[in-house]
Amino acid sequence: MTCVCSVGLDMIAIPGDTPATTISGIIADESAIGMINQKTTAVRIIPVIGKTVGETVEFGGLLGYAPVMPVNQYSCEKFVNRGGRIPAPIHSFKN
Repeated sequence: MTCVCSVGLDMIAIPGDTPATTISGIIADESAIGMINQKTTAVRIIPVIGKTVGETVEFGGLLGYAPVMPVNQYSCEKFVNRGGRIPAPIHSFKN
């Protein structure tokens, strides 16, 4: 839990069999959005083992529950394995 408001993807449940390259692609997309908008973004994606799209996962207590959301079925493997780095937003150059 956080007490600071963050722009991004927060506590999104996805199927547990989602490939790591797809998760990496989602994180890269969100990082690029943050870089372009000069904002700090966050990604909290939860691969839920044994659950499929449309099912619900209970986190317990005050954390509540989330529906398992579908992810894009196109592969991010070539993009992710290409390598490289996404720079963090730089604010000091604006002075």
